[in-house]
Amino acid sequence: MLFGLTPAVLLARLIVLVVGFPIHEWAHAWSADQLGDNTPRWEGRLSLNPMAHLDVLGSILLLLTGFGWAKPVPVNPYRMRVAPR
Repeated sequence: MLFGLTPAVLLARLIVLVVGFPIHEWAHAWSADQLGDNTPRWEGRLSLNPMAHLDVLGSILLLLTGFGWAKPVPVNPYRMRVAPR
């Protein structure tokens, strides 16, 4: 088997790719949006659509090696509201 991939391992990695990465990146986008930064909303990243979050190379490497990444959510820290203490 190529890279030691069994159907079960490949299925688990595919689930992480299609479900886990989008939820993780959506959480970054939602947090930034809640703090007042509209950049993720303007970039269309405030979505659970996997296509908005998946990086081609990161996706391929995740499937083959178990290590991968999604597109980072763009955030502008200067647009965030800071609550007074």
